[in-house]
Amino acid sequence: MGLETWDWIAIGMYFAVLFGIAWWVILRRKDTADDYFLAGRNLGWWVVGASIFASNIGSEHLVGLAGSGCTDGVAMAHYELHAWCLLILAWVFVPFYARSRVFTMPEFLERRFSPANRWVLSIISLVGYVLTKIAVGVFAGGVVFRTLLPELRLDLGFVVMDSFWIGSFLVIILTGIYTVLGGLRAVVYTDTVQTVVLVVGSALVTIFGLKALGGWDQLREICGSDMFNLWKPLIPAGVEGTWAPVLVTNANDEIVRQAWYFNGEYPWLGMLFCAPIIGLWYWCTDQYIVQRALGAPNEGEARRGSIWAAFLKLSPVFIFIIPGMICFALAKSGKMAELQEALYTAGALDNEKCQAAFPLLVKHVLPVGVRGLVVAGLLAALMSSLSSVFNASSTLFTMDFYSKLRPGVSQHKLVWMGRIATTVMVIIGLLWVPVIQGARGLYHYLQSVQGYLAPPIFVVFFLGIFSKRLNSKGCLAALIVGFLLGAFRLAVDTPIKLMEDFHYAEGSFLWIVNNIYFQYYSLFIFIVCVIVMIAVSWWTSVPSYERISGLTYGTVNEEHRRLSRGSWDWRDVATSAVVLLVILAAYLYFRG
Repeated sequence: MGLETWDWIAIGMYFAVLFGIAWWVILRRKDTADDYFLAGRNLGWWVVGASIFASNIGSEHLVGLAGSGCTDGVAMAHYELHAWCLLILAWVFVPFYARSRVFTMPEFLERRFSPANRWVLSIISLVGYVLTKIAVGVFAGGVVFRTLLPELRLDLGFVVMDSFWIGSFLVIILTGIYTVLGGLRAVVYTDTVQTVVLVVGSALVTIFGLKALGGWDQLREICGSDMFNLWKPLIPAGVEGTWAPVLVTNANDEIVRQAWYFNGEYPWLGMLFCAPIIGLWYWCTDQYIVQRALGAPNEGEARRGSIWAAFLKLSPVFIFIIPGMICFALAKSGKMAELQEALYTAGALDNEKCQAAFPLLVKHVLPVGVRGLVVAGLLAALMSSLSSVFNASSTLFTMDFYSKLRPGVSQHKLVWMGRIATTVMVIIGLLWVPVIQGARGLYHYLQSVQGYLAPPIFVVFFLGIFSKRLNSKGCLAALIVGFLLGAFRLAVDTPIKLMEDFHYAEGSFLWIVNNIYFQYYSLFIFIVCVIVMIAVSWWTSVPSYERISGLTYGTVNEEHRRLSRGSWDWRDVATSAVVLLVILAAYLYFRG
């Protein structure tokens, strides 16, 4: 890569500050579950918001989101404009979470429904973390090192590791050290530093990339209106090779059949109805994100932290997607022959190579010194996302499984079991990396897997707080049915990704399942889960409304309302309105 002295100084300063803060936190830690998993519940709103943002903006954005910008333009910006979901967390869910004083989201589900639901959600969450966040973080670390240091090799005698696997292991080890030792407090304070480095560094990539290209107008001209269009058509031009028609009986019926078995580029129907399901699940009910809000001392700080995170969440469109598009434009226009060589195979844009769009820009457009700062930002994103999922995973396993099986165990033992659980899940995540390597793109893989696992969780949380009539049996049925449907789709898709010559017989049932566009399949799971939860609940007994007091809108009393109303003022409302206006402006601008 040709890193020079000032680059290494910038990287060295970043690590010195990061581990200095982590060490300071470790020295001040208390060996209790409350301190290790929730930072003693005394995090201020600024730290809560920065940590939420840093946890989200990780490896899948630097590698996957920029890669999707390179191949599909702003199509994935829908997921980034879901900053409004954080406002739902702030105004709808935070009051319930703050009142319950829980450690985990499965624990909240136990309070609302039953212990069985807690166990099932914990299993689903842990499976999801291994298949998405841990494995994706490991994979992205490898991609960054492979792009920036392609010649790196390590001969261990029994195996030779290339730069991809060296990078993967280094990111895990460095992150694991301060996460395992310091817990959530170490994670959130290092996240705060990483947020600054990440935003500034990524913004510099956009600025220098546009300068190399010739400005914003050049970007629009080279990319074309389609790459600047958020709303992709259901039936794109050039149907051949994009659709997978099944059981086509005549020309009039063909489009209907093909619409269900679409394999194209993020149609507006899926983005309008499926993307919000994933967004609301992720921002409002996922332990990985909500754990930061749980670490706030009260409802007001948790709400303001969520609103602050919503502001920060508006930036990825411009600091991740746009750099991916800049990389594509520089390659397509021929202004940088090295980028054209890096992204194209036999004259065609290569999806796998495009996953390196962001580190390629870092490598080719940034000046000395600035390059080192942005490399530090790359590492910051990789480490912040991994540290967050490590801590969330250990919290889930320890508080939802181990503490239930060993109810009298000491606080010290709980902390150590959390550390052991993290190590085991990292190993499983490493083993899953080959599946990601066979996927269409990192961000596409991430969204598809989340699309299979998110709907049942979204359904039980949202219906659970809005309807007091829904009971534990309905919740459990929805979770199990939804998880089985999602696991079935993963089982069908995995052989295709792992084995290059594997395929299902065209027109067979498994071929149809594999070819249903992932967003449509996610909608199918969502609809089934809603029907199952409502039907089972109404066919079985009414829950005890006294037991779930304060956990649904129908059981909130006047004291609950008074305390919640006193936790916000006009400033919280005004800042929330500004977030919504910026989102609306982005949707109006990116119309092709």
